[in-house]
Amino acid sequence: MRHKINLVFEELSLQRFVISSIIRKCVNATLAAEKVTANCEINILVTNDQGIHVVNRESRDIDRPTDVLSFPMFQLEPGNPPKDWEEYIDPATGMVPLGDMCISLERAVAQAKEFGHSTRREVGYLTIHSMLHLLGYDHLDEGEMKAQMRAREEAIAASIPNMSRD
Repeated sequence: MRHKINLVFEELSLQRFVISSIIRKCVNATLAAEKVTANCEINILVTNDQGIHVVNRESRDIDRPTDVLSFPMFQLEPGNPPKDWEEYIDPATGMVPLGDMCISLERAVAQAKEFGHSTRREVGYLTIHSMLHLLGYDHLDEGEMKAQMRAREEAIAASIPNMSRD
């Protein structure tokens, strides 16, 4: 599959190449692991805490920064992607617009330090997490749904070289 990943960095970062690479790997690995058979388009904004705070306030009416936000285009069934994606395809692009995500690189750096692993791993994990949201997964409860999503996140992360805890 060929996917279009529209990646925008709100501010220039010395880590831009490394961050771009892990985001792209994680998007593609998640789509492959979830057996998505359509060519997809995903929009990703990499910003800071201030930028994601604005997006969170304007889109969710939550007045604080967060690590990642996901805006799925469709309501999909987690773990059961459509076999026929025809109705989801944008005729202008020939691709399925899965949705948008927004990642706070500032928050990812802080969380990586807090959890004792690399920024690369944290950004990768947040990307996988967001991609699963775009594919219908959620964690509104503290039970089965959250456990299902966490298991998928860990399995996908384990399948990506250089995503191990470091």
